[in-house]
Amino acid sequence: MAKTEHYFTKFEAGRYYHVYNRGVDRKPIFKRKENYIYFLTRIDKYLSQILDLYAYSLLKNHFHLMVRIKDLTEFNCSTEISESDVSKIVSESFKRMFQSYAMAFNKKYNRVGTLFQTPFKRNLVGSEDYFTNLILYIHANPQKHGVLTDFRTHKWSSYLPILNNTTGILHTNEVIYWFGGIDQYLKFHAERQKNVFAGDWDDNITLEQMTL
Repeated sequence: MAKTEHYFTKFEAGRYYHVYNRGVDRKPIFKRKENYIYFLTRIDKYLSQILDLYAYSLLKNHFHLMVRIKDLTEFNCSTEISESDVSKIVSESFKRMFQSYAMAFNKKYNRVGTLFQTPFKRNLVGSEDYFTNLILYIHANPQKHGVLTDFRTHKWSSYLPILNNTTGILHTNEVIYWFGGIDQYLKFHAERQKNVFAGDWDDNITLEQMTL
């Protein structure tokens, strides 16, 4: 389970966060290819003006994102905002994104009611080690949950788009630069993936913090 503070951590401009959530009662939030694609378009529409996306993993009943909240000077808002406005704006933007996706999902599958658990969970990425390990954890999450035997083949994570330098909402160039190039990106994922399953994390990252 997530720690209580992971439900109420405030968003601050210029800082990095692990955002994650699941469907109510652990039920599916993705059923078909078009659901995964549509979810990513909702991120672009509702969140790209206020945050940068660095990594993601979408599984049948939950998702993980690593994001950076834009600096105040980068916010694309119609009115001037202050630091105290940031957390509310970001939280409300996520809620609108979830609502937009849920409405389309409910209509398509003839269901009613809440789709996502509330409130959604978020955790501040407070160190460089955490940043690096979190990207690995997010990418390896499908394998951790037994979705497939090699996370590097998962179609709905950012591992392959980053590797292929896919343009769009994902900041692929910055992630590759962080790892020191494509070769180091590949090497880190290959050599460290076992840590995800052993719970062996740098910077005192615990499975309680990282597991959904």
